[in-house]
Amino acid sequence: MPTDNRNFIIFVVVAGIILLGYQVFIVGPQAKRLAAEHAQAAATAPAAAVQPAVTTISLPQALAQSPRVAIDTPSLSGSISLKGARLDDLLLKGYHEDVSKTSPLVRLLTPEGAANAYFAAQGWVGANLPGVPDQNTVWTVATPGPLTPSHPIALTYASPAGLTFTRVIAVDDKAMFTFTDTVTNGGAAPATVAPFASVERDGLPVASSKSNIVHEGAIGVLGADHPALVQPSYKDWKNKKGQQEFPSVGGWFGVTDKYWMTTFIPPQDEHINASLRTKTDASGGDIYDAAYLGAPRTIAPGAKATETTHVFAGAKIVQVLNGYKKSLGVPRFDDAVDWGWVWFLTKPIFSLLEFFFQHVGNLGLAILMVTVVIRIVTFPLANRGFEMGVKMKKIQPELQALQKRLKEDPAAQQKEMMALYAREKVNPVTGCLPLLFQIPVFYALTKLFTVTIEMRHAPFFGWIHDLSARDPTTIMNLFGLIPWDPATTPLIGALLGGMLHLGAWPIFYGLAIWLSQAMTPMQGVDPTQQMMFKFMPIIFTFIMAQYAVGLLIYWTWSSLITILQQYVLMRRFKVSNPIDDFFGRFHAPVQGSG
Repeated sequence: MPTDNRNFIIFVVVAGIILLGYQVFIVGPQAKRLAAEHAQAAATAPAAAVQPAVTTISLPQALAQSPRVAIDTPSLSGSISLKGARLDDLLLKGYHEDVSKTSPLVRLLTPEGAANAYFAAQGWVGANLPGVPDQNTVWTVATPGPLTPSHPIALTYASPAGLTFTRVIAVDDKAMFTFTDTVTNGGAAPATVAPFASVERDGLPVASSKSNIVHEGAIGVLGADHPALVQPSYKDWKNKKGQQEFPSVGGWFGVTDKYWMTTFIPPQDEHINASLRTKTDASGGDIYDAAYLGAPRTIAPGAKATETTHVFAGAKIVQVLNGYKKSLGVPRFDDAVDWGWVWFLTKPIFSLLEFFFQHVGNLGLAILMVTVVIRIVTFPLANRGFEMGVKMKKIQPELQALQKRLKEDPAAQQKEMMALYAREKVNPVTGCLPLLFQIPVFYALTKLFTVTIEMRHAPFFGWIHDLSARDPTTIMNLFGLIPWDPATTPLIGALLGGMLHLGAWPIFYGLAIWLSQAMTPMQGVDPTQQMMFKFMPIIFTFIMAQYAVGLLIYWTWSSLITILQQYVLMRRFKVSNPIDDFFGRFHAPVQGSG
């Protein structure tokens, strides 16, 4: 292979990895930190600065605007508003805002009127039909609460037009609500009504990741003949002019954050028209509305109609989503997790990780086991690439002699090089294949450690209490030995706590890839590219330091396996390697001794 072409391939591969790393590990984390800073500023700023005094009220005030029925399940707590019969007050048990068990529970839903309102509403609509309950209707409790998995509640409302509305609400021990709405026509004339459901959010989520690798916004699987995943981001949702519509038969639809979501699941045989639209609140902010409208039905006098709708409002636990997919027939419900474009890798890797976790009880250990399995599966390809690299190193003296002898005749030099490669059965391109394969694996693992809630606040050992966050230690204060937080340093605190934040695991990772690179033959690569390769461990150490420590644990362990594999191959082909060279210094005979 011509040297220029080989160099070009190496350059393209490395440049691609650098570009991908920059997008994922610099742009994403920076946006995440900005979002966290915004959230912190909102939490500590005076109330008048973060809440328009006229249009928003405090959470307790918003909750007090309506009588309520309490919700209490092993997974959820909160209440249902009798005004509008809305699901608008929900906390997620078991999930805290940070790793401290004393920190507040994650709030999923917030009533209208409070800052960052986010709620689910449903019911019936009827054209020119007076008395259909709306958002201001106060329902009557027929079966008192609290709402628990063993105790449903019933609400009723009688309209002036002779229609009686009954709503029975049940909930399981996880995060699925079942709303059974019945309309009884006690009037003298037929009444035509249609079921509807809506998830409404006022403004963007405070803790939005603002990262291209995490989808947040609308989510659902909709369509008649071939249901498809629908997932416009908040930006696309807002920028689309007018209302977006998605005709469907069954499916599901709602709003998702990074780890949680609120979605409606209509009857799976019902024709619906799902839609996305944005509105403007009283202060000029954006209201995002994901809704659907069912087929109208005419109810004769003395007759009734019933609609059963499920509402999922909780954490996107893959095992739970898969359970509902099977029990309720919800299509592709596990795709609520943003698996990414390499889902065909992300999904099986996650399943394998979950399998190991169930047996060892520690996600960090499960990561190490998954790493071994991935290396076994990719061994033939990686082994071929390493073997070719070792062969390249072995023929390097002969190659250098050839290049020196024919340096004045490039055509003859190239011909002789090709003949040498053919005689020794060397193909330099093969050495690039393991590197190319790592790109989709890299992206899949980045997704896995970023979007799956199973990683959130999952501990490893020692100082690692959250595998989805970066290593909390930093070399700037000798990993905590010095009682000083570099991020609080005037003027340069953002830099010391940002790109220069270098924890223990990033350093382990940097040393591992440095040794792995030292084991990789670099002959045939020009000095400029060799210099670039030498700086790669340093560059990637700082880049990776900003991201999930679980990903660092994977890559560190993977690099150690690579080093072992390279060492065995070099010993087998009797090629010098830095490990033997290093230890050989301590056993070399002293000149002139004896």
